[in-house]
Amino acid sequence: MRGLVQCQLCPKACRIAPGQSGECRIRINVDGKLLAVTHGFPCAVHVDPIEKKPLFHFLPGTPIFSIATAGCNLHCKNCQNWEISQANPEDIQAYDLPPERVVEVARAKGCTSIAYTYTEPLVYYEYALEASTRAREAGIRNVLVTAGYVNPAPARKLFEVTDAANIDLKAMDDGFYRNVCSATLGPVLDTLVIAKEMGVWVEVTNLIIPTLNDDPAMIHRLAKWVVDNLGADTPVHFSRFSPRFKMKNLPPTPESTLLEARAEALDAGVHHVYIGNVPGSEGETTFCPADGTRLIHRIGFTVKSNELTAGGCPVCGTPVAGVWE
Repeated sequence: MRGLVQCQLCPKACRIAPGQSGECRIRINVDGKLLAVTHGFPCAVHVDPIEKKPLFHFLPGTPIFSIATAGCNLHCKNCQNWEISQANPEDIQAYDLPPERVVEVARAKGCTSIAYTYTEPLVYYEYALEASTRAREAGIRNVLVTAGYVNPAPARKLFEVTDAANIDLKAMDDGFYRNVCSATLGPVLDTLVIAKEMGVWVEVTNLIIPTLNDDPAMIHRLAKWVVDNLGADTPVHFSRFSPRFKMKNLPPTPESTLLEARAEALDAGVHHVYIGNVPGSEGETTFCPADGTRLIHRIGFTVKSNELTAGGCPVCGTPVAGVWE
């Protein structure tokens, strides 16, 4: 077909006809040029606790200005934000917030960091990149909350102005990615390694879905991969699944499954393993990896106490990896 444009942003390499969009719904062929039509028009704008991202070793207890546009290049059957991630941009309300205003509003709200989150910031790539560049110039830090399904070249360019990222590693299984997410595993692993190599502070989230990715052996492989490729100090968050979108047939994840996953990851050598969506669990607390001292006590997204001293344990002095100030 004449006038096709091929997108180079993610491994799907969509070939887009005139007037049509790629799988993400927001990158459209307009007169032979690929335009991201949500640039400057987020559909979600909030101030969140940074623990909600979740980031537990990056500026704990601080507020983070959080934005998202419509669109995602994955189609996860369990998506918790499907109303905006799987929506056409013309079908949902959006705000007029160009990149320079993102920085101004973040500062006005008293936030020292900005999160590109909720949907998939890698598909509203140009918006995230420009806002991140302006934020970096203004001394405001940038956070990506992403599934990591992107090609290496654009990933590297964006990571140059990214300070921290929570990257979903949905399962250590390519079949899961194909069947549940309409994606593949390999590019996500590559993105994680690139982010780490480029000095981005990385935390990993794994949403545990009963019967699909809750096998202890798979969880152990995931944790071992993190230790071997990202380092034992990389925090891993195991989150509780709740029935959503096209996956309402499965029950919420039992707390016992999450506790078992945490034990598997600790056994594999991960120093900091957390449990999400179970308020009050010990799995929300940061402990010293050397002597077990409680360092940061959390309940839900609230930091109840922070005993870190100069970024380390006040009892034994062991440094704790993270960005603390």
